[in-house]
Amino acid sequence: MPTVADYVYAGAERLRRGPHAERALQDAELLLMRVLGKDRAWMLAYWRDEAGTECSIPYHTAIERRRMGEPIQYILGETEFYGLPFRVTPEVLIPRPETEHSVEKVLELAAGFAAPRIVDVGTGSGAIAVAVAKHLPGADLTAVDLSAAALAIARENAERNGVAGGIRFLTGDLLGAVAGERFEIVVSNPPYVSEGDRESLAAEVLEHEPEMALFAGGEGLAIYRRLIPQAFAALVAGGWLVLEIGCGQDAELGTLLAEAGFANIGFTADLRGIARVASAQRPR
Repeated sequence: MPTVADYVYAGAERLRRGPHAERALQDAELLLMRVLGKDRAWMLAYWRDEAGTECSIPYHTAIERRRMGEPIQYILGETEFYGLPFRVTPEVLIPRPETEHSVEKVLELAAGFAAPRIVDVGTGSGAIAVAVAKHLPGADLTAVDLSAAALAIARENAERNGVAGGIRFLTGDLLGAVAGERFEIVVSNPPYVSEGDRESLAAEVLEHEPEMALFAGGEGLAIYRRLIPQAFAALVAGGWLVLEIGCGQDAELGTLLAEAGFANIGFTADLRGIARVASAQRPR
C-alpha cells in the first residue's frame, strides 16, 4: 500500500517532465493535500503512513493537469491574495501579488474620506473589492464586471471572506452599470496586454487564463482610453482614480490622465522598481 511520501515522490517525478520542474515537489505536495483534504501539518505527521488507493486516480489526474501546464491555482481551485483566500476558476484571472499595490493605494487614499464610495471596475475574482472591504468596513463598495460568471466567483469570494454584505455586485461594461452615480474612488485592474505582446506571455497564462481579462488592443491602452474619461465624470471633486498598469505604460498613462483633466498624477512601483499603479485626482 503506497504511503503519503510514495504518492508525493511519484507525483513530483512526473512533474519534473513538465514545464514547471523547479516546483515539482511543492506542487506534488499541494495537489495531494487537496485530493486528501488535509493540511501540511497532517501531511508531515503521516508522511510515512499508508494513504490508501482511493486517492490514486484523482491524484494522477491532478498531476497530469499540472504536467500539461495548467496553473496550479486552477487545479487547486483557490489562491491567496492580500492574506485572504480566494476561489479561482478559468472564468477569472488569477490575482497577482502586484495587484496588492492597488489595494494598498486605495486604502491609503480612502483614509482621506469619512465613508468613501468605491467602485472596482472589472472586478474579476473580486480580489481588490474583497480585500478593500475586509480592511475598510466603513466603505461603500461596488464591484462591476462584464462577465456574469466572473461576478458569481466574486460574490462567492466575498461570502467566503465575510464581506458580502458590504459589496454591491453589478454586471456591466466599465462604469456603464453605475451611470449617474458618484464615487470618491474608482479602482481598476483592467486588461492591459497589447496584442503585440501575445507571444511573449507564458503558455500557462495564454492557454488557460481568460483572454478578455488580458488583452486590450494593439497598444494595450484600449480600456484605459475608455475608462479614464468615464472615471473623471464619475468621481466627486477631490476623488481618486487608481489603475494597475503594465510594464512601461506609465508615460502613456500619464498623458492620458492629464488630457482627461486629472491632477496629482503619480505612480507606485512594485518590488522590482517597475511602475505598477497609477493614481490621479479629479481637481477640487
